[in-house]
Amino acid sequence: MSNGTPLGDFLRARREALKPQDVGLPEYGRRRVPGLRREEVALLAGVSSDYYIRLEQGRENSPSPQVLEAVAQALKLDAESADHLNRLCLAPSQRPHDRGQADISPQLLQLMDGWQHTPAFVLGPALDILAGNSLATALHSGFGAFDNLARNVFVDPAGREFYQEWERAAHSCVAELRAAYGHDPESPRIAEVVEELSTDSEEFAGIWQLHDVKSKSQEGKHLRHPDVGDLHIAFAAFTVNGAPHQQLVVYQAEPASPTAAAFETLKAMATEPKKAGANANS
Repeated sequence: MSNGTPLGDFLRARREALKPQDVGLPEYGRRRVPGLRREEVALLAGVSSDYYIRLEQGRENSPSPQVLEAVAQALKLDAESADHLNRLCLAPSQRPHDRGQADISPQLLQLMDGWQHTPAFVLGPALDILAGNSLATALHSGFGAFDNLARNVFVDPAGREFYQEWERAAHSCVAELRAAYGHDPESPRIAEVVEELSTDSEEFAGIWQLHDVKSKSQEGKHLRHPDVGDLHIAFAAFTVNGAPHQQLVVYQAEPASPTAAAFETLKAMATEPKKAGANANS
């Protein structure tokens, strides 16, 4: 995923994303590197240049909470990115050893199946689709496989048409994956997904290197299904009790809206019997 350390890569990316004027520093002459210099971050954080360089190079693994707070302020990190910074500094022994299983509780499956008018699915840390109800499957029927949201966005050709605000969806998807990576930088599944997508999508690889961090937002989505057209949905994401590595995602349509009518059409399509002789893969 990188030749550096998770902490060093993050600090470097956030430093390079800032300009001197962003932090109230003068800019003199031509700069050989993008963003702030290491010495400038050290000055703003009130630490020695040598100490900050050791942080970026991975030679200082136990910074104090006070130093991390000062560095977060110097780099103008928001609360979520500052939390990510702190998680990257945890020792392996401080991280949870149980990465969780892909098993979904029978109660949750039963709950989702009972939501006949609402698409719902469960995500794993690497944005794998661990389970989904029939309406969620019908909603994503235009994809080759409804198995990983990041792959749907970046690799499946249907993603560009399905996600009408593709750039937003792409950045949001990678930022969510970065947030999960911060909780478990040694996760083999996250590493596998990142390696695959970095190879298959130059756009993913570029956005991944930005090190933006953001958990799943509650913003609305504008989607376009090949059979029922435009969909404007609200959604919510919940941590699954007893399985904090899982998220329950629920899509909702405004009552009596065209999207609600489209959901009903999708529901009918999902439940109607296959015609005799129909291609099983269609």
